[in-house]
Amino acid sequence: MGLFELFLVAVGLSMDAFAVSICKGLATPKLRPRHLLVVGLWFGGFQALMPLLGYFLGAAFQRYITAVDHWVAFVLLALIGGNMIREAFSPESEAADCSLSVKVMAPMAIATSIDALAVGVTFALLPDVAILPAVGLIGVTTFALSALGVKVGRVFGAKYQAKAEFVGGAILVLLGLKILLEHLGVLG
Repeated sequence: MGLFELFLVAVGLSMDAFAVSICKGLATPKLRPRHLLVVGLWFGGFQALMPLLGYFLGAAFQRYITAVDHWVAFVLLALIGGNMIREAFSPESEAADCSLSVKVMAPMAIATSIDALAVGVTFALLPDVAILPAVGLIGVTTFALSALGVKVGRVFGAKYQAKAEFVGGAILVLLGLKILLEHLGVLG
């Protein structure tokens, strides 16, 4: 997987955090640089940690699933992406909370990074993924997009939240399809 593809994965994974960050920005009465930093660190940190954990899980079971690894990668990415697309069309049910406390941020950071755990399993099944640069790129990308999301939420409102989740989901589904088609020999 090349740098550009890893960047697309990072952007796709970041969209949940970006959407939640927009909500944080909406709920924050007076935006300070501290808000951007804290939200970015929580989401970026967990988005980097989870694929690393998933990678180690996937590596532990790799020998058992090598024959179907392309299907596993496709199914995981399609399910994650499909869920993100579905969420983009569902009505928002929770009110945003402007708190940056551990009690509020930790569950949100975990919830928005569960899909990154599954992507980490996928990384373990792909022969050309250097895990440390990959998780670094995912963490930095999520940090930047989360900080941007807080600002966007404060300035523009919830207008772009569903679009961000849809785009992120579509990217992941298309990357899963690309992995499958490459393995089947349809793509060079």
